Amino acid sequence: MGTYGLIGKNIDYSFSKSFFNKKFEKENLNHTYVNFDIKVIDEFPLIFSKSNDVLGLNVTTPYKEIIIPFLDKLDNDAYKIGAVNTIKIENGKLIGYNTDHYGFSKSIIPYINEKQLSALIIGTGGASKAIYFALSKFNIKAQFVSRKPKNTQHLNYKDLTSNIIKENLIIINCSPVGTYPNIDQHPLIPYEHINNKHILFDLIYNPIQTAFLKKGSKMNAKTINGLEMLKIQAEKSWEIWNN
Repeated sequence: MGTYGLIGKNIDYSFSKSFFNKKFEKENLNHTYVNFDIKVIDEFPLIFSKSNDVLGLNVTTPYKEIIIPFLDKLDNDAYKIGAVNTIKIENGKLIGYNTDHYGFSKSIIPYINEKQLSALIIGTGGASKAIYFALSKFNIKAQFVSRKPKNTQHLNYKDLTSNIIKENLIIINCSPVGTYPNIDQHPLIPYEHINNKHILFDLIYNPIQTAFLKKGSKMNAKTINGLEMLKIQAEKSWEIWNN
């Protein structure tokens, strides 16, 4: 029997636990998937002192970046991105991977075209770094948008003019704004400048249609939630654990 699990904070809502336990049952695997809900990242090593059969882990907000110093090695993509959402335990070593960029790429590729050459990424956390990496593979230029820009290359919400919105036909919400139970909240962008050429992608999957996506729909934009991305990256995690 092996234990898999999710590292995060306040993760009772998580999709992963249900997804993997159903997968184990369907495939007659004697494994279990649990939530390791930790208040601070310094509690991470305690997981292994309490259980010696942990085979693989997923990582979610707010630990995708700050978990890296606790790992022994990073996969090449995870190193380039600077964020980890999957950990494989191999010969006692913790190896970090990133499957977010893979899940996002597979989810959005059916909808993009040669006219959508630039994007706005809302949020500057670990997930946003994976999205930036994925977009670069499509030769799509991207800018980060945040309430508190980390550098002069990042935009503040107040910088979003009508021209910026019209020039960036892909807008991805990588922030937690709009996640259950705060379902009426949304990133403060000028939605009135969005049109039917836009794609609005929300990494949030609970609720299925966030306020961000609802506002995009009203302006006839194509809207995509994060559920398909989540399923794809979860299957990629399973592939990594069993490779």
